[in-house]
Amino acid sequence: MMYRMQVTLDRELQRQGRRKAQALGISFSEYMRRLLQRDLAEVAPDTSPSLVFDLGHSGDADIARKKDMMVGEAIGKDRKRPRK
Repeated sequence: MMYRMQVTLDRELQRQGRRKAQALGISFSEYMRRLLQRDLAEVAPDTSPSLVFDLGHSGDADIARKKDMMVGEAIGKDRKRPRK
């Protein structure tokens, strides 16, 4: 069921929103609904090690040359912990 509501927007914000909705070929109301849905959706965090590594050039640091080995060692330590 849809509910009707009134929202007050700054004139320039409304103008930009309407222009964006028109460019997408949808109504302003649909554009607002999609924005809300996207903002409220739960996003699964990306836990890839590449988020930490390969961010930039680190010169001659060991991490630049041995990152795969270091990540493997770190992961291996977690798996070798005794269970309680």
